[in-house]
Amino acid sequence: MGALLSTLDEAFPPKPQFSVDDIPDLSGKVVIVTGANTGIGKETAKALLAHNAKVYIAARNKEKAKRAIAELKKETGNAQAHFLKLDLSDLSSVKRAAEEFLSKEKELHILFNNAGVMVPPVEKLTTQGYDLQFGTNVLGHFYFTKLLLPSLLAGAKSSSDGKARVVNTSSSASNMVSGLDFNTFKDSPARKKKLAWILYGQSKLGNVVFARELARRYGDQGIVSTSLNPGNLKSDLQRHLSWIETFFTQLVLYPTPYGALTQLYAGTSREGADLNGEYLIPWARIGHANPAAEDRKLGEELWKWMEEQVAHV
Repeated sequence: MGALLSTLDEAFPPKPQFSVDDIPDLSGKVVIVTGANTGIGKETAKALLAHNAKVYIAARNKEKAKRAIAELKKETGNAQAHFLKLDLSDLSSVKRAAEEFLSKEKELHILFNNAGVMVPPVEKLTTQGYDLQFGTNVLGHFYFTKLLLPSLLAGAKSSSDGKARVVNTSSSASNMVSGLDFNTFKDSPARKKKLAWILYGQSKLGNVVFARELARRYGDQGIVSTSLNPGNLKSDLQRHLSWIETFFTQLVLYPTPYGALTQLYAGTSREGADLNGEYLIPWARIGHANPAAEDRKLGEELWKWMEEQVAHV
C-alpha cells in the first residue's frame, strides 16, 4: 500500500513550491546539459541561460542543437549557449566530447546528466554492443562524468559553497524492476527475452544506483550527486511508443517546463548543496528511491563493471 501511495504521489504531485524565478544568479558558473536540444533538457538550459550561466548543450545532432541554441538565444534575450558534440551511445564519442570540453574549460560547476532513450526496439544496440538503453542512459553518462571529474573537483574548489553538482535524470520507471540484471547489459539471449519497458526501467534504476555510488565516493570532495524523477511529461522521449501506449500516457502527462523544475532545484538552489545522495520527485521534493538503490554492494558492483567497460576506450 505504501509503494502505491508513493507512486501516486509522484504521478500526481502537488503544486510546485519552487520556480525558475527562485534560481540564483549563476554568473561565472559553467554548466553542461546533455540532451539539451529538446524536451526538459532544453527547458533546463533555457532557465540556466536566463540566470547568466555559461551553458554547453551536449547532443549528438549538430543541426538540431544549433537550431535549439538559436531558439534559446531568442527566448532568453541574447544568451548564447555552446554546442558540444556528444553521442552517449558511442563511448569513443563520449571520450572526444569530454576532451573537447576540457580543452576549453578548467572548471565545471554543474553537470546535468539529462539525456536518455526510452523503449526503442529491443534489437537496437550501442556502437560497442551494449543494450541501447543501459548503454546510453547509464554507461555513457558514467563515462562522461568520470572523464569530467577533474573539472568538477576544480569547480567545487572555486565555488563559494565548495560544491559542484551532478544531477542524474532517472524516472518513476526505476520502480518497475527489483534490481539490475548484469547479463542483459550487453547483447545476450537473456536481454532479448526482456521487454523494452523492463530494460528501460532497469536503465533508470541504474541512474539512481550510479548517482548514489558517486555520492558515496566523492561527496567528501565537494561533489553533490543526486538523481530524480522529473515527472510524467510531454516530450519527444515518447517517440518510440506505440499508438496505444502514446494514447494512454498522454492522459497523465504534464507540460515539459514542469520537468525541468526538479533538476533545476537540485542543480542550482541553495538547498540543493545539501542533497548529496538524495532521490528527488516532482516537483522539487525529496522522495524515496527503489529500495535496490540502497544496496551498497550493488552500487560497488555496478561501478566496478562500468570501470571495466571503459578501461580501454
